[in-house]
Formats: sequence, C-alpha cells, structure tokens
Amino acid sequence: MRRGPTRRLPRLLAVAAVTGTLLSPVPAHASTATATATTTAGNTATVFYSTKTRDWSAYHLHFAPDGGSWTTVPGVAMEAACADWVKKTVDLGSSSGLRATFTNGGGTWDNNGGANYALGTGNITVKDGVVAHSDPCAGSDTPAPAPNSATVYYSTEALGWSTANLHYAPAGGPWTTVPGIGMQAACPGWWKQTVGLGSAGSLRAAFNNGNGTWDNNNGADYTIPAGTSTVRNRTVTARAQDPCAATAPDTTAPTAPTGLTARADGVSVVVGWQPSTDATGVTGYQVTRTDGSGGSVVTSVGSTVHTDTGLAEHTTYTYTVRAVDAAGNVSAASTPAQATTGAKPAGPAPGKPLGTDPRKDPIYFVLTARFHDGDPANNRGGSQHVKSGNAANGDPMFRGDFKGLVEKLDYIKALGFSAVWITPVVLNRSDYDYHGYHGWDFYRVDPRLESAGASYQDLIDAAHAKGMKIYQDVVYNHSSRWGAKGLFVPTVYGVRDSQWSWYYDERQTGFEYDGLTVDAKSGRSYYNGDLWSTAEPAGNTCLNWGRPTGGRSPEGYTIHNCQWPSPTSGMFPKALFHQCWIGNWEGEDARSCWLHEDLADLDTENARVQSHLIGAYNKYIDMGVDGFRVDTAVHIPRTTWNRRFLPAIQERVAQRHGAEAARNFFVFGEVAAFVNDKWNRGSVNHSAQFYTWKERQEYDADDARASLEMYAYEQQLGPSGQPTGDNAVLRGNAYHAPDHSRFSGMHIIDMRMHMNFGDAQNAFWNGKDSDDSVNDATYNVVYVDSHDYGPDKSSERYAGGTDAWAENMSLMWTFRGIPTLYYGSEIEFQAGKRIDCGPSCPLATTGRAYFGNHLAGQVTAAGFSRVASASGTVATTLDKPLVKHLQRLNQIRRAVPALQMGQYSTEGVSGGMAFKRRYTEGGTDSFALVTVSGGATFGGVPNGTYVDAVTGDTRTVTNGSLTVAAPGKGNLRVYVLGGPGRIGADGPYLK
Repeated sequence: MRRGPTRRLPRLLAVAAVTGTLLSPVPAHASTATATATTTAGNTATVFYSTKTRDWSAYHLHFAPDGGSWTTVPGVAMEAACADWVKKTVDLGSSSGLRATFTNGGGTWDNNGGANYALGTGNITVKDGVVAHSDPCAGSDTPAPAPNSATVYYSTEALGWSTANLHYAPAGGPWTTVPGIGMQAACPGWWKQTVGLGSAGSLRAAFNNGNGTWDNNNGADYTIPAGTSTVRNRTVTARAQDPCAATAPDTTAPTAPTGLTARADGVSVVVGWQPSTDATGVTGYQVTRTDGSGGSVVTSVGSTVHTDTGLAEHTTYTYTVRAVDAAGNVSAASTPAQATTGAKPAGPAPGKPLGTDPRKDPIYFVLTARFHDGDPANNRGGSQHVKSGNAANGDPMFRGDFKGLVEKLDYIKALGFSAVWITPVVLNRSDYDYHGYHGWDFYRVDPRLESAGASYQDLIDAAHAKGMKIYQDVVYNHSSRWGAKGLFVPTVYGVRDSQWSWYYDERQTGFEYDGLTVDAKSGRSYYNGDLWSTAEPAGNTCLNWGRPTGGRSPEGYTIHNCQWPSPTSGMFPKALFHQCWIGNWEGEDARSCWLHEDLADLDTENARVQSHLIGAYNKYIDMGVDGFRVDTAVHIPRTTWNRRFLPAIQERVAQRHGAEAARNFFVFGEVAAFVNDKWNRGSVNHSAQFYTWKERQEYDADDARASLEMYAYEQQLGPSGQPTGDNAVLRGNAYHAPDHSRFSGMHIIDMRMHMNFGDAQNAFWNGKDSDDSVNDATYNVVYVDSHDYGPDKSSERYAGGTDAWAENMSLMWTFRGIPTLYYGSEIEFQAGKRIDCGPSCPLATTGRAYFGNHLAGQVTAAGFSRVASASGTVATTLDKPLVKHLQRLNQIRRAVPALQMGQYSTEGVSGGMAFKRRYTEGGTDSFALVTVSGGATFGGVPNGTYVDAVTGDTRTVTNGSLTVAAPGKGNLRVYVLGGPGRIGADGPYLK
C-alpha cells in the first residue's frame, strides 16, 4: 500500500474518532448529544449486525431510543455473537424502538444511505441494509469467536518524534484514515496502542509523527501479528515482553570481543573481531589504537569492522576492542592485535557521495586556507609574503588546511550545517593563490592543503562519517597565469638580475613545481624557476621577446615583454586559450576573453580542453564529493555546459555511484549579475536563471559556432521569449510534482537575493520576482555575503548589525532555497572589513582573515545543532547570539520538510515577509505558515490544528484563516499543520 495519500487530510479530521467529532460520511441525524436515553427495565432490543455487510475490525452501534437522545459517538461496542454476526443488547425503557447507525469506530459509517435505521424491540437483524426480526444464532453450535486484538509497542528512540500514530489495516480489511490513530505514551521512547482485529490474525501497519514524517519500513508495510509485539529499528518482535515493564538495573558487562585481527593496507588498517554477547544487547564497540610513542586513540564504532585510515607509513600499531551495552557497561579488552603500515598508495581508495536531496542540507562556506590551521608544516607565504604585510603578522596566505577542517567538522555540525562548500583544491600557481582559483595542475590536490593522515580523501570520508557533505568549488573557465600543466605551460622571459632575483627562482634541473618544496638556500618555496628562460625558446610565438616594454613595476623595476603572460602577447596557443581582454561584461566577449592577467582563459569549446577538464574533475567525482560549486559559470556558453560538461558530470556520477547519487549530485553555478534586474541589463545570456534551462533548438555541430548561434538566437528572443515554470510555487495550497524535463543540470547561486540582502524584505520580494524564470528555485543557493562581495556589490563583509543578520537568517532558513553562510558570519567576523585587496594589504585586515583563532580548543557535536562538549575559545564562539540563532533555525528547518523542499505561495497572505510552504512526497505531507519579523494573516488555508515550531502555540483553524501577531525583528513564527510542537529552546531572537 502506498504510504499516505497525495493530499493528507487535516489532522483535526484524523483524530475525530477519539474526540467525538463526526467524520464524513456522517450519520443522517444532526445531533451529537452526549446524553443517553433514560431507560427502565424490561424493554430491550438485541441488535444483530452482519459482518458480511462490512468487513470491519470493530463494530459499534450508535443509537437513540425513540424520543430519546443519541449515544456518544461512536456508540457502544458490539461483541461477537456467532459466525458472521456481532450483537448488542440495549435497554429501551418505555420506548417502542430505536433509531441506529453502525460504525467501525475509526470514521467509517453504515448510515443506511443517509437514512437512520428504524429498529423495533426483541431480536433484530441488519444485513445489507435489510432489517428483519430473528435470532440468526439460534440453534447454532458454532461458538462465538474469541475477541482478537493486537497490542503494538513502537519505539521512537532513534527518530526523535514527540508523537506517534499507528496507521493500520487488519489483514484483508481497509486502512484507517491517514494519519491513523494516536498512540499512547508508554514509557520513555515507547508508544503503545491496542487495536481490535475482528477475525483477522494480523495487521498491516505504518507509523508516522502526525506531521507528514513516516516510518513506512522502506516502502514495505509492517506485518504485525495478534498479541503483543514490539517494533524497534524497523524490526518486529512477536510475542514480546512489555518493554516498559520494570526491570532490575543491568550491571553485567558484555563478553570481551574475540578473534581480533588487524590487517594493514597501505596507510590504512582494517580491524575485525567476533561479536560479543550480552543479556540486553551490545550497542557498540570501543577500538583503541596505540603506537610506539605511547599515544592512544579511542574510536567508537557500531559494527565488528573498523577501518583506520590516514596512518603514518611503516609504523606498527596495536589495537584492542571493548564491547558496550545499552546500560553503558563496558567489557574487558580483547586480546591485542598488531599491524604494520606500508607506503602511502599513489591514489587513495575512492569514497561515495551521501546521495540525498541537497535541499535538506544547509551549507557552510569556507576558504580552506583561511579557516583553521591543523598542520603548520604545510603553511606557505609565497612571493608576496613580505610585500603584503602578511609576514609582519605571522600570517602566511596558505595557513588553514584539510587537517584543520577535519578537526573542526564538529564545530560546523554543532552549528547545524550538514554540507561544507570548500574553495578549489587543485594545485594552484600564481603570485597570490591561497584561495584556489588559479589552477595549474587540475589533476593534483594542492599539497599546501594536505598533511599526513589528512588528505583530501580523508576530509571527504571524515565529513561523510558525520553525515556531512563536501561541495567542491571547481573552475572550468580559466587556469593560472602560468597555464595548465598537461595542456600548455608557457616559457617566460625572466631576467634574474638584481632587480628580479627576489621574484624568479634559480633554475633547478628536473624540478617539478608543487607549491610546497622550499629552497634550502633562500628558505622560500620554489615558484617559477622552471618556467623562465633568458634565451628565446625554439618555436616562440610571443611578440618582442625580452625587449623592455617601457613600463616599470611598482618597485620601479624594468618590465620586459613576455615577462608575464597576457592574452594579447602571443604566449598562449590560440587553439587552447582565448586571445582577448573582456571589454563588455554583458557582451559575447565576456564568454571568450580573459578576466584578469592571473586567469588564462581556456577555450572551453575546444575538444582537447574539454577532455582535459572532464578527466580532471572525474577524479574528484570518483573520490566521492557530493557536488560542485561552479566558479565563473557565466563565462562559458550555455551550449558548452549543456552539451559537454553537465552531461559528463551526470554520466560519471551515475557510472561510479549509481542513478540516485547522480540525481542528487548538486551542481550550482556562479552566474554573477550585480544589478537589481530580473534579467541582467536585459541580457538573457548573462543572467543566472538562463543557465538552469536546456537548449530549445539544434545548433552547429562545432561548439564554437554553436555558442555564437545560441547567443544571437536567445538575445533576439530576449526576456519575454524565455521559458517559465512554477516548480517552486504552490498551486493554491497544493504541492505539485515539479517538471524537470527542461532542466539543464545546473542550479544557481541566487544573485538577486544576494544583491538585496542589505534589507531582508528587499531580498524576499526581489528573489520571489525572479522565480518563475528559474527552472526550480527551491534549489537556489542563498547567501548574504561571500569571499567576493557583500549585498549591493559591496566590497566589504556585511555590517548591517546583529538584528539585521538575525532577520536575514530567519528568512534564509524558512524561504525557498538552500541557506548558505560564509565562514565567521555566525559571529559577525570581520564585519565591515574590505573583503579582498590582493597582496596590497595584510590578509588579517580583510574579510578573508584567518578564523582559526576563534576555534581554538576542543568541541564535540552531539548531533546537528547540538554541542556535546566544548572548551577553550571555541566554547566562547559557540555561545555567541547568532550561533544560538543559527542552531535553532537549523533544528526547525531540519524538522519541517516543507521548509527544506517545499514549494511556496503568498496567495491569500498579507504581511511583509510571510508565505506558506508545502511539500508532499510519498508518505510525507508537510504544510507550514511562516512570517518573519512582522505580523501576517493567512487566508484560504486548510482547516485543522496548527502548532508554532517556535513557541508551541496551538491554533485550531475552522474558517480557513489564521492571523499571527508580529514576533519582532529577527524572530519568526512557523505554524505547522498537525505540527510536532515547539522545536528547540528559546534564544536571543527565536522566542
């Protein structure tokens, strides 16, 4: 059976059977009086009802003696009489008959086609709508069947539900009305309900929290027999003991694990053992690793296999294991096992993406090199270290690393984020390349980010182990100033004289640049000694090789032709790189010219370039990253994305990780548009939403010609000729299946909201205005500021104040799209500081300053938005007001599917930032009414009981309207139909 209908009934109706409110169809009578008729002894009616008429699991007689009052809905229970019949004897007093209807007690009625049954006295039979006078069981030797029931105990311990409902059908019988019947709290973590089965020996069942979240056993109905059963972790135990019965405390430890083995695989060790036994069950194991130095590491695991990765080469490790039971008793240690690691393999074992809907995962964005320094040994300052002022601050540009990020994943998780967007990881090569956007070797991870035991693969695996995704920033548009290894690297003219010896390294025969190796004589990293030549190379294409240009550097040094790459110098082959500077940022040359001298613009319409890039990024797909943030996407023609790069991503993910992972591999592009237009200055080719659509006609087979044809065709059609859709918008109050048949494969950063976040209400209305032109805006990545700009193309990090930040966050976490936060904004880090000034000022004075000082100490997350422990400076950081605000916003969003994946509407809604959202899929139907900061009235909404996730306030809507008072700036109200109640604790804004 399908779990829950496409349109869920209001919760008010679902509980009517136990509240006394009549369900549809209702009996013919209008009265629901609760008083029963006054009776006197001696005048009775025995009513027999045929179970062949209705195959119900229970039968009730709802009646009124002639001239008397009706019984309370659903009436009195009938009992088994004989085969195919149930009966009930009632005392009529002085009445000469009774009016009656019959019900199963769960909302289904036999009310005789709208006319109450008219019954007399004595023995009366009702079968198939026909009333007769007889005793159908007279003379029968068949005894009445014994009452048949099932008592179900259901555990919500692992689900965190605050209520539980049993939606069921006796074998061969009909299902209850969604969401079923409310279960009663039995003891902590357990809910109980007893139901009649009639003649059935079992029931089919599913469970839900009454708010659209279902446990439907992975699509298969639970089968539960008569008698007492428990359902825990999707396992049915028949003839079970009462899990809530008082038991003596468990003080017996499990048996010690046996058969421990440890096998080395490169710099990983696989540890295995035989399971322990325990009277109440083993819940996990503690694996202890020690090395020769006496240090030890304890890891908790749930299985009998543990893979210990990222270890030192050629090192012997000793392992022991202890078992832990549900009461916390710990076994004795196992017999030790040892393994000696070998050499680190050339390529780590690939990982696997988590593969879930990306809209569920709020994103935390970090510049890896500036976030947290886990390994000072890989810090590098580069050629601009002194000139920038970084040296004076002891702040090398490459400071943070993967080890530091792994160490602080729990900090990010404690904030409530389940996805981390990191800056590009490929080996960079330019003067000031800590940010990762000057890629040189696209096939190699930058060694300045890696450490022993903390490779990129280790980061991906560590994040996945915590239920967190890694989104990798990728660049297809350009390489570094020095080209791209394996594609083309230019030879430059470098006079290593007294002027330039500080810049050009001494040539080292056989040296291959890695960004990390330090020259023993100079004490600095090798940078460009392998690139320069004082003699003109054979086949040189650069004009005026080595001649002075007549210009001078800022230091006053003579500059020579071909000393630095440029698009017009002839240093780069035309087939692989473009040969011009951008003149018109909204013109065709924005897609076929250089952005900056540090960014050699790749000819992405060239098959060799395409193959080079696709091959490189396949490597990271194979490693198990969960998505790509695409840098400078607007500078590549949409035809090239749709023909080449996007299909290649999908194909590789599906090939390596399966179709479901491919469907949820999240690609979101940066299509920078810094004006407050729905369409960027009227240019559709340079507008973000344009990139979310497939092509609408065929173009030339040559990609370069096709891009020009497409550009001209779409520009001529203009904004009015672009496709539209309503994938993000409700139809009335109804969610509808989105149509992604025209989706390109690339989602977008919501540039229009970003540009208007100087005021949350502006961001809301401007974002909403663009949504019909986006294929599906529920996937839009929404942020206030970033490593590039603040709102309104500000060059400073957002400095609107704490209240405004809280309001922006409240909107981002409840409106459509995926909320994203730039690192440090949770404490207003570097507010008002210039985001970037290159090497002309110290990084410490910019919005890209080092954040690790605020993370010093230890932090362990107990779950998303939950801190188990924190000490040192990071504990102070986690106590900041916006941190508390974020944690609760993430709790609320995670608990309400409508806020994650729902469509929205402002139809019938009054208020500044107010809207309704709904998500319906399978057994989930989540409906929420939201207002941010201001008051609102929601008209034309479904009747039912709404519960505010912020305050727990409960409203019963009977006339389709709900009015909410203004909660205050930064605060909000989220009234959820049939909601679970208040979520989280009050904070500085949500209260």
